[in-house]
Amino acid sequence: MSEEQDKQRNTRKKENNRLLTKAAIIGVVAGLLGGGIAYGGLSAANLNSNASSSTASSSSSNTGETGSVTTSSSGTTKVNKSRTTSGTMTSAYKKVKNSVISVLNYKYTSSSSSSYDIYSIFGYGDSDSSDSSSSKKSLTLYSEGSGVIYTTANGKGYIVTNNHVISGAAKVKVMLDSGKTIAAKVVGKDSTSDLAVLSIDSKYVTQTASFGDSSSLQSAQTVIAIGSPEGYEYASTVTQGIISSPSRTITYNSNQMTVIQTDAAINSGNSGGPLVNSDGQVIGINSMKLSSSSSGDSVEGMGFAIPSNEVVTIVNQLVKNGKITRPQLGIKVAAIDELNSYYKKQLGISTSLKKGLYVAGVTSGSAAASAGIKKGDVITAADGKTVNDVATLHSILYSHSVGDKVKITVNRNGKTMTFTVTLQASN
Repeated sequence: MSEEQDKQRNTRKKENNRLLTKAAIIGVVAGLLGGGIAYGGLSAANLNSNASSSTASSSSSNTGETGSVTTSSSGTTKVNKSRTTSGTMTSAYKKVKNSVISVLNYKYTSSSSSSYDIYSIFGYGDSDSSDSSSSKKSLTLYSEGSGVIYTTANGKGYIVTNNHVISGAAKVKVMLDSGKTIAAKVVGKDSTSDLAVLSIDSKYVTQTASFGDSSSLQSAQTVIAIGSPEGYEYASTVTQGIISSPSRTITYNSNQMTVIQTDAAINSGNSGGPLVNSDGQVIGINSMKLSSSSSGDSVEGMGFAIPSNEVVTIVNQLVKNGKITRPQLGIKVAAIDELNSYYKKQLGISTSLKKGLYVAGVTSGSAAASAGIKKGDVITAADGKTVNDVATLHSILYSHSVGDKVKITVNRNGKTMTFTVTLQASN
């Protein structure tokens, strides 16, 4: 091969190599571009997919979960019906809702009316036409409260309410949860406990409430109050709160009562309605509220309910006897665990005593006085059972009849003494 041919061959090889290198570079660039297009395509596809998913999600519901974001077209937001949430007390409310009623107190009112002869208007007729004036009595709705149907027996539905709700009534009616108003009969009432029992025909009863154990209540436990604040127009109103104190001694109508204190809103018309725990059980009957202090300061969130354990004792006696013949000791007491250290020191209560009832006063000639119990004693037991609060003492006493003998154990100046008391009837 000539030298000229060799040069031509080498030149062609170099050109071929340059073409191959160029082709390879183009291929690599094309590969990168293809990869970029594919990535971009996937990104676009993913973005489109996410947009579709977000739109679909927002069109069906807004989750409302922390950190979630939904997107929708303007004016297309919808209510989420895929899940339902309810308060923890909703089921409790449903267990008693239909058993809570409004209590209507009717009284007679007098109204004067005069009838005039047409001629007397023009000065004719009998000069004694004033005799045509007459007085009429009519039943008028005087006050309203609440109540709860707790049982049925012998064709009757029994309702517990407050005595002050039906006090002085000439006629009592109740408005059921359905809105129907029917006549009710007063079975029995007791002003001391401020409780009363009504009855209606059992055919109107669609639900009855059950009583829970009020002795097991704890402070800060969640409760709801149900009733008709300000009248039947607001029937079945529910308010929620806590147990502020499971056992608070207060004075009502010159009588000491141990009540449940709650901050659930209780207003005029709630009286007689139930205080309900999270299990849907009635643990108290709402009775009163403290709206202002002795100094005139406005007070909020201080409502009181009669404990269910005492309610059950009272209503059973009212159904059986129509009244309460209550045995009593004839003393005034205060639970020492509710007294601060200053008062304990002033009253001379031993620091070793943590529980019991301080005897603040003894009525002359009473059962306690006759037995030898004195002011300053601390009652620690009755019938051999430990006494820490007024409710427990009442429960023990109410399990007896007038004339029964009960052993009362007291701490007097550090010494334990036991007295046998013959129970007398309350006035």
